[in-house]
Amino acid sequence: MSILDRESTVAPPGFNRWLIPPAALAVHLSIGQVYAFSVFKLPLAKVLGVGPSEQASLAWIFSIAIAFLGISAAVFGKWVEKSGPRKTMLAAACCFGGGFLVSALGVGLHQLWILYLGYGVLGGCGLGLGYISPVSTLVKWFPDRPGMATGMAIMGFGGGALIGSNLSLTLMDAFKSSSDPGVAPAFIAMGAIYFVFILFGAWIVRVPAADWKPAGYTPSTTPQKLVTTANVALDQAWRTPQFWLLWVVLCFNVTAGIGILAQASPMIQEMFPAGGVHKGVTAAAAGGFVALLSLFNMAGRFLWSSLSDYTGRKAVYVIYLLLGAVLYCLIPLAAHSGSATLFVAICVILLSMYGGGFATIPAYLKDLFGTMQVGAIHGRLLTAWSMAGILGPVLVNELRDRLHASGVTGVSLYAPTMYLMAGLLIIGLICNLLVRPVDERYHCHGDPSRPVGPDDDIPHHPRPAHA
Repeated sequence: MSILDRESTVAPPGFNRWLIPPAALAVHLSIGQVYAFSVFKLPLAKVLGVGPSEQASLAWIFSIAIAFLGISAAVFGKWVEKSGPRKTMLAAACCFGGGFLVSALGVGLHQLWILYLGYGVLGGCGLGLGYISPVSTLVKWFPDRPGMATGMAIMGFGGGALIGSNLSLTLMDAFKSSSDPGVAPAFIAMGAIYFVFILFGAWIVRVPAADWKPAGYTPSTTPQKLVTTANVALDQAWRTPQFWLLWVVLCFNVTAGIGILAQASPMIQEMFPAGGVHKGVTAAAAGGFVALLSLFNMAGRFLWSSLSDYTGRKAVYVIYLLLGAVLYCLIPLAAHSGSATLFVAICVILLSMYGGGFATIPAYLKDLFGTMQVGAIHGRLLTAWSMAGILGPVLVNELRDRLHASGVTGVSLYAPTMYLMAGLLIIGLICNLLVRPVDERYHCHGDPSRPVGPDDDIPHHPRPAHA
């Protein structure tokens, strides 16, 4: 199985680095299906006998998957750097595709805990491994445009729901019967399809040689604020205040956006119910809303992160967090006005910045900590996503269920949560403004071009505080 080793994927001289984005997209477009999970919530509720007041139990499937995304990325981050992208992508294909098959078994047996294990735990591990490997690889192939590079990879994750929502609805429609919405066979088909697509990415991916540089590229020797020419090892990076400030920024930015994504389809239907002169939002239209959110989530990942190459990462995060807080406060007003168009417009802008935050964070880490172990550092930071994956849906669903139980309907089911999300973004904004360059005492003197494995000892030479 040496074909899976990192050494077997080193690109030969003259290799075209633009062949790497398709490999990254093949993986991220597949695992990005997790963002379309909300289209399964109502069919699963029917199959499993979950009542309207118990939807939070289904939301835990999504939350567990996102939690294990961050956990697996943090635990296996060094292994990913050492083993290379091909072996990692194969592992991701097995876990993510296998998660669908286990989930289909859970649906067939009417056992919710099996869905937690399949889609949540096993599928979540596939998400984590599949997420960080292409990002780390692209950063090394595009040192001249790290924001654009990470945007290309993570754009696919945002766009995965655009494909996943339509694929899910199409498969369920093909397999459904009068007594069965077709969830189990749809899961089986999707597991097989995504397994093949991720394997395609694993087959074509390559890593650059240790001494490779883009044609005509000369690293800048001019000092830039928040952009280091040094490297910080993982074991030192997570001890810096900068790491934890960005952890809070990512956690709260994701908490806000993921709360909408996890409940997108039911939320728009409940905020705009049929009655009076209003026709309401149908299930089909809600599915279109999920797809539209995915489209802007995807576009924002590329456009905002590419913009950050010119504005700097800190400045673009100010936009995400400040403008985002204002827009969350406007969501209830838009819904009360009865304008579904205004509501959708606000949500798509929010989701573009939510996606942009994901795509910009690896470049932000590269600026602060260097390229040596940026994939492993990124993996460790994604524990913030794990926390947000639980916090966001729980805030939306638990508050909704409590308000629903007390007789509240429509916009008021979600308005308190939207104001809470705006507050979290303001906290994230403060943390972002506090980010400063990493102190030199955390720098190390290892070879930045060599992949570092979990057993490697990084030479580290602390400097006096006055240096």
